[in-house]
Amino acid sequence: MRLPLLLALVTATASAQFTLQPSNSTESFRGIHAVNDQIAWASGTGGTVLRTVDGGEHWLACAIPPDAEKLDFRGVQAFDEKTAIVMSSGKGDASRLYKTTDGCKTWKLVFTNPDKDGFWDALQFLSISNVTNHALAVQYARGVLLGDPVNGEFAIFQTGDGGDHWIRRTALKRGKESRCRIDTFAAAQGESLFAASNQSLVYPHPYLFFFVTGGSKARLAYVDHFDLDFSFCHESAKYVDLPLGDGSNSSGSFAVATKGRFAAPLEVMAVGGDYKKPDATEKNAVLLRPRGSVHSLFPHKVEMITPTTPPHGYRSSVAWSEDLKAFLTVGPNGTDVSYDNGSTWKPVGTDPEKSNNWNALSLPFAVGPKGRIGKLDRSAFP
Repeated sequence: MRLPLLLALVTATASAQFTLQPSNSTESFRGIHAVNDQIAWASGTGGTVLRTVDGGEHWLACAIPPDAEKLDFRGVQAFDEKTAIVMSSGKGDASRLYKTTDGCKTWKLVFTNPDKDGFWDALQFLSISNVTNHALAVQYARGVLLGDPVNGEFAIFQTGDGGDHWIRRTALKRGKESRCRIDTFAAAQGESLFAASNQSLVYPHPYLFFFVTGGSKARLAYVDHFDLDFSFCHESAKYVDLPLGDGSNSSGSFAVATKGRFAAPLEVMAVGGDYKKPDATEKNAVLLRPRGSVHSLFPHKVEMITPTTPPHGYRSSVAWSEDLKAFLTVGPNGTDVSYDNGSTWKPVGTDPEKSNNWNALSLPFAVGPKGRIGKLDRSAFP
């Protein structure tokens, strides 16, 4: 029977969801990075790393990095089909970075957490997809590594050579005598980070990165005019309080994404909630939009837009889709989409098997527990 046009459109929109792909794994995945629609890497528990070079039709198992059989790889950043870095999360030296340059046949340990009480949460590199000399871009790629507070300060490391070498980074601030002085990202008592999706950190521009916190405080932290060679000396280490979570150690902001790249000003979407209350819809999303005259990437004055119709549960990952001109966010109880910059969200998909139980997004792919990998069906969206 032919459906009336309006009903047909509603049905098509409601059925939009992820197409499940065979991973041949039962591990839990929290790391996913799509280089493009065809090349993507996924990472998870048990030292597991997978990659695809054909859009997800086949996910190939990588060699397990040395001494990594019991590690939990919660983050992965890929440069192409052969080069990638995976980040394990764990206390002290259980937080590590491994790099491959031969399509994950072999791995090299490039960095181990120097803080015995540290815990790494997120790893992000600048996008190199639009550069002319790809080989040089990979070699000199800039990256930021973020960890839980150590001695009251968030741990931040940086690289300028594609992840081969890392140094601890503190923000710089101009002193009274026009000299740079150290200005660290101090954490409040009970404030921490979440390694739920490798998205507590975003690095959208060479001179700017953001990260989001939870626990006793939910905040957006950022540094403007971030520079790897320390040649700039601007005020840094800035915070914005976020209306996310309830101050408990299981709540706050879990993921952050920006709308577009290399454009001023940047709009920032943060999502979260309380992972112990997966169906709660309060305080789980907010958009930060520059306010007034804007002359920088992220000005001091911002407008916070809280949704009138929020995502329908706790959310661990969020992404901007340039194709759909929409934000998507995922969590244990489903997927939501917003076409109006986060003012209203609506559920995506009517099949729980395809729309629920996702941990992380790197569009068009999503990953979750028990080997779940999916690819977004763009054709089902209006």
